[in-house]
Amino acid sequence: MIPYGKQDINQADIDAVVDVLNSDFLTQGPQVPAFEAALSSYCGAEHALVTSSATAALHLACLALDVGEGDLVWTSAITFVATANCARYCGADVDFVDIDPQTFNMCPRQLESRLRETQSAGGLLPKVVIPVHMSGHSSDMLAISKLAEEFGFSIIEDAAHAIGGSHLDAKIGGCQFSDITVFSFHPVKIITTAEGGAALTNNATLAEKIALLRSHGNTRSPEQMTKAADGDWYYEQIELGFNYRMTDIQAALGCSQFTRLDDFVADRQRRAKRYEDLLKNLPLVLPCQAPYAESSWHLYVIRLQADKATVSHRELFSALRAAGIGVNLHYIPVPRQPYYARYLEQRGGNDREYPEADRYYAEAISIPLFHGMTDDQQDEVVTQLRKALQ
Repeated sequence: MIPYGKQDINQADIDAVVDVLNSDFLTQGPQVPAFEAALSSYCGAEHALVTSSATAALHLACLALDVGEGDLVWTSAITFVATANCARYCGADVDFVDIDPQTFNMCPRQLESRLRETQSAGGLLPKVVIPVHMSGHSSDMLAISKLAEEFGFSIIEDAAHAIGGSHLDAKIGGCQFSDITVFSFHPVKIITTAEGGAALTNNATLAEKIALLRSHGNTRSPEQMTKAADGDWYYEQIELGFNYRMTDIQAALGCSQFTRLDDFVADRQRRAKRYEDLLKNLPLVLPCQAPYAESSWHLYVIRLQADKATVSHRELFSALRAAGIGVNLHYIPVPRQPYYARYLEQRGGNDREYPEADRYYAEAISIPLFHGMTDDQQDEVVTQLRKALQ
């Protein structure tokens, strides 16, 4: 089976992890701040805080922005459920914005229309909007940030797919148009720490709160404690926090992987261009890049042109799987998930339509794309696609 995605681990990665295993630090040691410094420098953000997962980073980002009961968070209808779940963890309500059919990201025009409609009706505007950089392609952050200035919401970039990508010639993660950016280091992502994530920001207050909450809400900082320390052992819990820390073992893997980040992205970009050349005459809609973005190509998503194809979406997916091509579908529209369908029904918002997200779901298939993929493997994917479509 040719997988849709996989990690690339070399001997240097293994040696980096073994070095930590042979050291005095397995959990919180020197590799964690080293990885954070690498992320901060590469992306151009003032602060980077690594976490146990991207889901944890999203949750902490919402908490740092004081998302809670009575607040509303909007995100894209096409994303992994964690993007919406992080707001629900805080007790906030969630709603969804339809996607742009070209980029598969939150559509700025739909966002603006919803904002103006809500404002005119005297409804609750979102406290936070979470655009998702689907497949590694940046959302139109300039357009979304202009709406944030007008309507007064904060922005969390869900860049779980997008480390190494660019927006307006700047690396994603620099937070030029957002309050916080979140990355994922899951094994199928661009680089991996096995599990892991990060939150980046240019706001020192937000960084301080994320750092506090990821470690139980405990502090040894004299500036944060309520009284002078009783001794060198002394710490205080000043918030109800979580154990969302990354270990030194994970961070060592991240540091090693990070040295190859640009190579990983360049290889994915070459593979994406090769797919574009090989698939251009098939009844498929191929992914594109907007002028403002350079994708890191976490995913390569094709869409079946049902009016030109002789097979159905389901038949194509099943035929590829049967032929040993590990295709997947990213993602089922979140408002159609049973939990969110019930939740929206209870809130009286289940009648809202997401035509582009539903159309995307009926047509989309993620085909294999990963660093280390060979020409032979890519040719086999194309051969089986041709066979299935015929």
